[in-house]
Amino acid sequence: MNQPVPRPDASAADLLAWYDRHRRVLPWRAGPGERADPYRVWASEIMLQQTTVTAVKPYFERFMARFPTVAALAAAASEEVMQAWAGLGYYSRARNLHACAQAVMADHGGRFPETEEGLRSLPGIGAYTAGAVAAIAFDRPAAAVDGNVERVMTRLFAIEDLLPGARPLVRERVLALMPQDRPGDFAQALMDLGATICTPRNPACGLCPWREPCLARIAGTQESFPRKAAKKAGLTRYGAAFVLLREDGAVLLRTRPPKGLLGGMAEVPTSEWSAGYELDGAAQDAPVVTRWRQLSPPVRHVFTHFPLELTVFTATAPAGMQAPQGMRFTPAARLSEEPFSSVMLKVIERAGIRTVAGA
Repeated sequence: MNQPVPRPDASAADLLAWYDRHRRVLPWRAGPGERADPYRVWASEIMLQQTTVTAVKPYFERFMARFPTVAALAAAASEEVMQAWAGLGYYSRARNLHACAQAVMADHGGRFPETEEGLRSLPGIGAYTAGAVAAIAFDRPAAAVDGNVERVMTRLFAIEDLLPGARPLVRERVLALMPQDRPGDFAQALMDLGATICTPRNPACGLCPWREPCLARIAGTQESFPRKAAKKAGLTRYGAAFVLLREDGAVLLRTRPPKGLLGGMAEVPTSEWSAGYELDGAAQDAPVVTRWRQLSPPVRHVFTHFPLELTVFTATAPAGMQAPQGMRFTPAARLSEEPFSSVMLKVIERAGIRTVAGA
């Protein structure tokens, strides 16, 4: 499909002038005239994937207090990193974050590579993160194309191609507009514009520095961009979760395998999660033979690719009971140290157990 030619009056200078007046103050962002810290830029970009700025801010500040340098993060135990991440979701990011810090220390002397190519060689860093870190931390002319940038650019140039297929064209448009002297500020300005002005609904076009050249605004079709291919909804999966509370207040837990969904996170024992799971056979999946009480309603949680519905069962055990092989009893006072996922926090809460994990 033929695409509109970039208009000469969509200028980086107008966007940067707006950014200098309205830039957001963020805990990972360097102030005007300050040099960005590559470690903080990288960590924030990993955290912000699939997560909002509002949700990330408190996590980022606690994470930096706990791991103030890439060396501190690399030296930490994986369980400590997962616990600090608990509640942010998409837990493979935390595993990759830890592995990346270790690679920076082992292979790069504790310094992040400054180029997109060098950054992409590190664990967990893809095209977007490499572009963002290269531009923001090292002022390299690199395109960092996230959802905000896709929305701004597809509206500005009325790009009709469907995402994700349109990303190469969006990247091309970003690089064509990017100034050589302030690529880092330009990258952050695009992000801020999409987050605060060029929003998915009811964009504030009257306040936009690119309102005049914006082809979608001219046509009155702003909210129809970006064009996206329809997503296929995943089948709901079902399962059972077993909360065994010992008389001394300890809870039976296990750790999920290091790879895969919620890898390395703590959980109460559960059955398999499948579309055809039958609750009639739940007792066969329980970690111990005892009298289990079924709670209702079930816990519901939505992952990226499928919804999940877990029916919670509870039971009590004698204070001296030993945990089955591969599991452990964690005292109530130490539950906050366990790296629980959001869905597991819902399960534990449904069972009436209080924990501040992930708070």
